[in-house]
Amino acid sequence: MSKGLEGIIAASTAISRIDGINGRLYYRGLDINDLAEHSTFEETTALLWYGKLPTRAQLDSFNQKFVTNRQIPNEVLALLMAMPRKTAPMEVLRTAISALSAYDPEDLDNSLEANVHKSIRLTASMPTVVAAWERIRNGQWPVMPSLNLGHAANFLYMMTGREPDPRAARVLDTCLILHADHGLNASTFSARITASTLSDLHSAIVSAIGTLKGPLHGGANEQVMRMLLEIGEADRVEQYIRGALNAKKKIMGFGHRVYKADDPRAAWLQRLSSDLAETTGTRRWYEISERIRVFVQDSKPLPVNVDFYSASVYYTLGIPIDLFTPIFAISRVAGWTAHVYEQYSDNRLIRPESEYIGPMDVTYQPIEERG
Repeated sequence: MSKGLEGIIAASTAISRIDGINGRLYYRGLDINDLAEHSTFEETTALLWYGKLPTRAQLDSFNQKFVTNRQIPNEVLALLMAMPRKTAPMEVLRTAISALSAYDPEDLDNSLEANVHKSIRLTASMPTVVAAWERIRNGQWPVMPSLNLGHAANFLYMMTGREPDPRAARVLDTCLILHADHGLNASTFSARITASTLSDLHSAIVSAIGTLKGPLHGGANEQVMRMLLEIGEADRVEQYIRGALNAKKKIMGFGHRVYKADDPRAAWLQRLSSDLAETTGTRRWYEISERIRVFVQDSKPLPVNVDFYSASVYYTLGIPIDLFTPIFAISRVAGWTAHVYEQYSDNRLIRPESEYIGPMDVTYQPIEERG
């Protein structure tokens, strides 16, 4: 038995490869560094779904499909408006994606063609759900999606009502590329388990969202930012981290089940956090993060993971902390859907065994005789 299935190969995939020893990540054979440097989220999504980079004409057509599928049905918008304002954004997203299945014109069609169409609608409209909830819970009307902005820029626009600075939009776009897929992580495994029962695409994505919600998966970046806020000033880092380490507390943003070297996505997010600190003049969160990294790694050989610097990046972009994990979902849905296609294409029900460790041959006692 391997607790947590650590080291167990549970599926074959051509979607992404993690080289944990050397700190490398590939999507369909392309190095994540090349994609982060040159690609867009839309192009990266096309790569994950179709297996290769699109031509210019193919990408133009793909982008247009994204743009025309950004709106959500009025009935789903009304559902969001009826929800208690205290509802966590990940709970809202989970509920909205489930509701969207009822309004999808190909809901009952599980063919590859229909699932690609559903994936486009889901990926295009998920930012609309998250941005709409951010405005609704703050007593504002949702902003209609733009027909002219890219995926990342449109999300920032819908959230604030203002067209974002192109540099900020590019930062978020790069973040979405970095989060789009990552092997058989917990949420992707959940999606594939659901798909293996031949359930529908929306159900698989709802399973993945519920899994991503946990603080040991997508919620880790929220915990990193709360730590930064609690520390408050760079001069307090050493005292805070030493106390946490002495108390055997987990320092969020460090360590990874797969990586033995630093997560390659973390290096990009470190750069983005530094660049944002310079361009915005808000250096506090980057400086605190850097001091934490140095102090922790001087104490323990723990690699930095993707959550550590994404926290300061999102916060400096003006994104509320409880939207960090929904943004993760906005990106990872590209990978989730690619894995669902792959599961359907060569399906076998995922049903592992368990090791029973309870008592045996227990005698049934009538209720009157039970102590």
